[in-house]
Amino acid sequence: MKSIFTRIIEREIPAYIVYEDDLVIAFLDISQATKGHTLVVPKKVYENLYEMPDELASHVMKISIKLAKAIQKAFKPAGLNLLNNNGEIAGQSVFHFHMHLIPRYENDGVSMRFSNHMNDLNPEDYKNRAKEITSAL
Repeated sequence: MKSIFTRIIEREIPAYIVYEDDLVIAFLDISQATKGHTLVVPKKVYENLYEMPDELASHVMKISIKLAKAIQKAFKPAGLNLLNNNGEIAGQSVFHFHMHLIPRYENDGVSMRFSNHMNDLNPEDYKNRAKEITSAL
């Protein structure tokens, strides 16, 4: 079954497109968490970040930066969240890779706070975690 993003790419359903090239398409998120909330989506389907080829991931980031600057110029937000969810547990609901550009405004009602577990860890815990990641490279 085609994802909603594939249906947008194939022009089966309408979208408010703000950018398109041979590799990606960008359009306003229908939810508009904040004014200017935009999605950057590769035209070829990759379920998540782990499947994306490096060159395409670099292009998605390049276009995300270009669009972030356009959003900054157009709407003058106080900040911007760049967000990608990988897997259902991380909040992914459309299993076609996409990057959210979420402009942030004073009192916009969006909460992106993380728990701080710094006091639960000791230097050895950090060393072990870093070693596990570097060993996997």
